[in-house]
Parts: sequence; structure tokens; C-alpha cells
Amino acid sequence: MLKIEILEALKEKGIEVTKTEGQTRTTCPKCSAERIKHWDKCLSVNVDEGVWLCWHCGWKGSVKADIRKKSVEEYVRPQIDISKLQLPVKIINWFQKRGISPTTLYENKIKFGIFKRQKKNVEAIVFPYYKDGVVVNCKYRTLDKQFWQQAGAEKCLYRYDEIAKVNGSILIITEGEMDCLACYEVGFRMVTSVPDGAPNANAKELHKKFEFLLSAENIINSYERIIICGDNDANGRKLTKELARRIGIEKCYYIEYPKNCKDCNDILVKYGARKLREVIFQAKPWPVDGIFSIADCTQAVITLYEEGVTRGMSTGWPALDKYFTVHPGQLTVITGIPGSGKSSFLDSLLVNLVKQYQIPCALFSPENWPLERHIQTILEKYTERPFAQDGYEVKRLTKQEILKAIKELKEYFYFIMPEDDLLTVDVILERAKVLLYRHGIKILVIDPWNEIEHNYKGMTEAQYLSQQLTKIRRWARQTGVHVFIVAHPRNLEKDKKTGDYKPPTMYDISGGANWRNKADNGLCVHRPDIKQPKTLIIIQKIRFKEVGKLGELEFFYSQECGKYFT
Repeated sequence: MLKIEILEALKEKGIEVTKTEGQTRTTCPKCSAERIKHWDKCLSVNVDEGVWLCWHCGWKGSVKADIRKKSVEEYVRPQIDISKLQLPVKIINWFQKRGISPTTLYENKIKFGIFKRQKKNVEAIVFPYYKDGVVVNCKYRTLDKQFWQQAGAEKCLYRYDEIAKVNGSILIITEGEMDCLACYEVGFRMVTSVPDGAPNANAKELHKKFEFLLSAENIINSYERIIICGDNDANGRKLTKELARRIGIEKCYYIEYPKNCKDCNDILVKYGARKLREVIFQAKPWPVDGIFSIADCTQAVITLYEEGVTRGMSTGWPALDKYFTVHPGQLTVITGIPGSGKSSFLDSLLVNLVKQYQIPCALFSPENWPLERHIQTILEKYTERPFAQDGYEVKRLTKQEILKAIKELKEYFYFIMPEDDLLTVDVILERAKVLLYRHGIKILVIDPWNEIEHNYKGMTEAQYLSQQLTKIRRWARQTGVHVFIVAHPRNLEKDKKTGDYKPPTMYDISGGANWRNKADNGLCVHRPDIKQPKTLIIIQKIRFKEVGKLGELEFFYSQECGKYFT
């Protein structure tokens, strides 16, 4: 997006900003005029992202969808005239065998035609994707179940215009158009489908599969409940889980399929309309916190039986994987004496994860600001080349190589930089939730803990710490995001024989035992002599044995590129 487009779109919303980049604050066009302190700048705006949040009335939003409406030239439109296509009797009969009536077909503008595909003429059903009254994409399906779409077309939810018209209480999201039509057939009008089906169960790179969420953010936020009907297989379960993770499990529901049914259309064909309505009406809330019977966990137990207990993601260092892996939804605390390389080691770990799994990461790391300095560090670790020459034998990165690396990493590293007076746990998690929805982050870094604004509000430090760490750990569990917190030790003890500082433990961090009790994993980065490259990674706590075990490993730090080697 061009910055001028963002500024113009914000102005159209009544949001006046003086800064043209970064985070700023201004008055809220929704509530400031009615407030006694009408001059109070209660609206926080990220000009780079085009997003805002009012800390008084709660108004929040994004101009990305508005800008995309103006930038349609970047997409390829389907080169067909939908109005000239027909719906022959044989296709109507085919749909009726699938339980879908002519009325449903006509109301959803389903068509049929002959199209050129791989130099052959192919007969196919056409599912048009309307957005703002225009056909922006078409999904094609042959009767023998071959699928394709218009290459380069905009990705949006199926029936986008229909579900955007109503700020309803319930929205149903299915895996495919046939399942969407099946739900429509039995009376559910606020129903949609994802455009690309489910990702492969083993797929690592997911961000492109969920691009459609960007234009649907305001729509999805307007519904109180989201019932996700992914198919009853490994791929469908991955789709359901990832959608719930991004949207927010607190408003998501899932369905339980009858025996021998793989999707909603299958239920309609095998059991009829009444059964499909019953299954959807009996959708269960996504488990968050509370009390559950053993029956509530049936599907989770079966998935565990079929897939087994899995280790976390590899750290990129096979020797370290024996002791520690990065498991989704856990909280890891990293400590160490000042200058030992805690942040540097964590950045190296993130680069390894991105290289292996192509996962997006979010970083709140004020000690590494300005941002360009932190990016320099990441680029050095990613390319294994120095950014500046500084007398190193290895040749520094060229400008072209820097631009190439930035292009390769732009979808995997996001930085949280709220204004100084908003550095609270709640604000960081709020920003991280936005990045989760839009980009599907799998990692959140808070580095360091002492840079956050802490308000004890009558609590002791231990009580406050327990509350905040519980909040973060619950957020990690609910979202499947692994959270790393870098926490400096308060107490440092010297070895009486050597005079060197001993490796601090989690009990040495300000707040004491709560760090040890609340964290799933605890690591200490210890460099006995900060002038030497030898670095010890000491694994001090592992909650679950499938993640790793206690122990320590020796690394060597490269000054030239900031990488760690075993």
C-alpha cells in the first residue's frame, strides 16, 4: 500500500494525523466531541498499517479493505461474462442428487460453461465470487472433481456481498462452495466458504492460503459467533484450527460429524436437511477455559491417537533439539547476565525457524530499537554475512543482497512498536492478536520484560507477576502462539574461585518463583567471558517431556554475522 493511500483513507474515516509514519495519537471522531476532555488524544493510530484503536470508546478498524477496493488494478478479473452462461438441466439434476435445489442455484448465481484448460475444451460448473457487486474471481469445477480458479484474481470469501450486508449473530464458514450451498439449502443464509479449500495437513507456509481474511476483517468482527465447518479429515481439521486461532477461539464453534460423513454436503445427502440443521445447531464452543467432560475431548483424543504426541519445531541446531524444541502455545522464559547474548541468541533461533518452517514472528523488542538496527541484526543472521565491513574477512552484504533478503523476509518478521505510554502487556497482546489474524504469527517475543510498563494497583510484585504471566500463558494456549519472554536477573552471584558470574536461574529474576512456576520452559544464555565466543545454553526447565529435557550445550558465537554454531 502507498502511504498516501493510507493517509487519504484515514482522512475519509475522520481520522486526522500529523505524523506520516509509525505510531501516533489523535482525537477520536467517534467519541472525543462528546467528552469533557475533548482534546484528549485517545485514538492510537498506526500510520504504516492503517489501523487504529480508541482507548476510550473501543472503536477500532483498518483501512486496508477500503484501499483494496481502490486498487483493483493489481488483480486479474475473470475474462467471462457470467450473465451469458447457462445452467442446463443435466447440471440442475446433478446438483439435486447432491441435495441442492434449483432455487439455491439460481439465488447464488451458479452457472455452467465450456472453458479452455490446458489446450482442451472442458465443461465446468462456475461458482462466481462477487465483491462489491463485481465478479472478482470464479471457481471452476468439473463433474469429476477437478478445480481451478482465475489466475491472479483477488481472493475473498465466497458470498462476500451477502454476508457483508448483515451484522449478524452467527456466521458459518465452510471448506468449499458445495458445503456452503448445502447449508444455504437448509435455511442458513449467513454462510460462506474459504476460496482455496483446506491447506495440506503438513503444509508449513500458510500465509497465502489465508489472504482472504484481510478483506473480511470487519465482516468477521461484526459477527458474535463463527461456526467453522472444515472437512472431517486431517486437512479440514488444520483449516478449522488455523481459522479459529486467527479469528479468536473465544467466538468460534466447531461441529461434530455423523458417522461416515466428511463434510456438510455429505450430511445433507446421507441424512437429509433436518440432520444437517441439527448438527449446525449443536455446534460446540471452542474449548477455552472451564470444566469439560471426557466426551467433550473425543475428537482431540482421536487426533492424538492418530497423530501421536509430537515434538515442537526444530531449533535449527540438531544438538539443541535433544534438549529443547519450540512447541506451539507454550511460554518460554530466557534469562542470563547482561551482555551474554540473550537477544542475539533468540534472534538466531527465530531466523532458523523462519528458514525451516516459513512461520511469521512478532517482536516487541524496545532494547533493539531503532528498528532498522534490529533489522540489520536479523539480516546478518539470515544471510550469514556482515552488514558493515568493520575489518571482517567475509565481504559485507551488497545493497542488492540486502533488498533481496528483505523481500524474502518481509512476510515473516513483524515488529510491535506502540508509543512509550502504552507499553503494557495488554497492549502488546492486542497488537499481537491483530498480527495473528492478518498474518498468522506463530511466535511472539517480549524482549525484555523490564521495558514493559507495570502497574501493580495495590498488588505485590509477586501477585502482579503471577497475574500477568498467567494471562500471557493463557493467550499462548488459546492462540497456539509460542511466546518468548527475555527477563533480566535481579540477583547476580559470583563464583568465589574464578570470580566470574554464575549462570543465573529463573529464581534470580525479579519476582522469583513465579517465573519458574508459570513458564513451560526456561533457558539461560550464559557467556562466562563476554569477550570470548563460547556461550552456554542451559535448559533449566522443561514442562513436557516431548519438548525436551534438562541439560546444557556449548555454542560458539560468530562476531562477523551474529550466528551461533554448535
